[in-house]
Amino acid sequence: MSNLKKLAGQTAIYGLSSILGRSINFLLIIVYTAYLSKNALGAFTGIYALIGFLNIIFTYGMETSFFRFATGKNLDPKRVYNNAQSLLVGTSLVLGTGIYLLAPQLANWMDYPGQAYLFRWMALILTFDAVLAIPFAKLRLDNKALTFAAAKLTNITLNVGFNLLLIIAIPMWIDQGVIAEGFWGYRSDWGVEYILLANLLANGLIIPFVWWKAGFFSPKLEKSILQPMWKYALPLLFMGLAGVTNELVSRLLFEYILPENFYPGLSSRDAAGVFGANFKLAILMNLVIQAFKYAAEPFFFRESGNKNSPELYARVMHAFIIFCSLLMIAISVNLEWMGPLFLRSEGYAEGLYIVPVLLMGYLLLGVYFNLSIWFKITDKTQYSFWITFIGALVSIVVVILLVPIYGFMGAALSTLACYVVMSVICFVFGQKFYPIPYQTGKDLAYLLIAFGLSYLGFWFSTESEILSFFLKNAFLITFIILILVLERKELIRFLAKKG
Repeated sequence: MSNLKKLAGQTAIYGLSSILGRSINFLLIIVYTAYLSKNALGAFTGIYALIGFLNIIFTYGMETSFFRFATGKNLDPKRVYNNAQSLLVGTSLVLGTGIYLLAPQLANWMDYPGQAYLFRWMALILTFDAVLAIPFAKLRLDNKALTFAAAKLTNITLNVGFNLLLIIAIPMWIDQGVIAEGFWGYRSDWGVEYILLANLLANGLIIPFVWWKAGFFSPKLEKSILQPMWKYALPLLFMGLAGVTNELVSRLLFEYILPENFYPGLSSRDAAGVFGANFKLAILMNLVIQAFKYAAEPFFFRESGNKNSPELYARVMHAFIIFCSLLMIAISVNLEWMGPLFLRSEGYAEGLYIVPVLLMGYLLLGVYFNLSIWFKITDKTQYSFWITFIGALVSIVVVILLVPIYGFMGAALSTLACYVVMSVICFVFGQKFYPIPYQTGKDLAYLLIAFGLSYLGFWFSTESEILSFFLKNAFLITFIILILVLERKELIRFLAKKG
């Protein structure tokens, strides 16, 4: 139980930084929906989906490989760090240069003629992200959660600050005559350009701090270290590609698959902007999963040698499902007032009904992350590729088949469907190769009940807004009571345990 408390404490630190940081970052949706066109937001959705996909190629599973080999008994963690970082810096420069040179072709391919600069900036963002990956992983491995959190918060604060400066402050100063039109080449017709530029500046400025805190690396490329690391990481690369396809394919393909005039008054790119904005409302679930992943991945590897680790992993999964189910219901039943609060312009609320489905999809992504520990600690990472590849196929097929029919909901269902399939397959194979005594029946019941309450609570409404608020949240209270009744013994034992 003390191990669970330790994990909970680490997750709380990562979670607090993620919640504070993402809450600050989340406010950008208010800015984007209030100051940018739906077309610009659609471009933001598509380009950042591509960035998410290419990020996997730039890091090719080396973060997880670093955890695996830096915690091994036969290698010096410092040597592993030096080699992993040296390799990533070198490959990132090569890949980034390639994208930079191919920017005009990418711009035409994605229907951004004459905007090759967008993809040159994207190449720099990807390179900066990649050279930060291993230093951030080392901070996690060294249990420097506070330093990690400070760096992430600084990065997000810089990003938000540059967004506010470029999208709100400078246009306001131009209107007021404080600065001249065209100040430093400022263009009032830019939208997504300033989102990318803010990201680029924020990422570049944080590199020296993170490298300093993680420890500057000595360039080394030792075959004896990198060859087994690469062998371990290669299946994770393909897993990552398939996984990011699952997560981003709906946003990447949406505008190209949705028939024109499917939503009256909206172009396909405008509709993609609406979809992307509503997708952002599910970010609260995603940031909890991200915070959990930051703490849990090094924790799982450190505990893998413990003979009681399977029971520990099962308890972690159970606690994760309970907490995330509560969060899913809490967000879903309050979307009626949360949606308009963050989506500031007309037309965005049209997509609110997909948010409960997206929340459930993200929750199952977290379940999959818990389940995936078996192939990471048994070095059977080849299974990860096939599981996520099947999930990617499911996601792509559902998008192609359902988006032309159901629009926003078709895209949301692709996210849910792929993580259902991946979780089931991962569970079946995991129990074969590394049995873990999950509370499968109870966990599944909690997930189904929570999803049902989320959707019922979202659609439930009365003429009185105040009455609706209390009745909607009664769905959340019902689930809390259920948990307290069924988990009272474990809860008492957890709170009473010292250490």
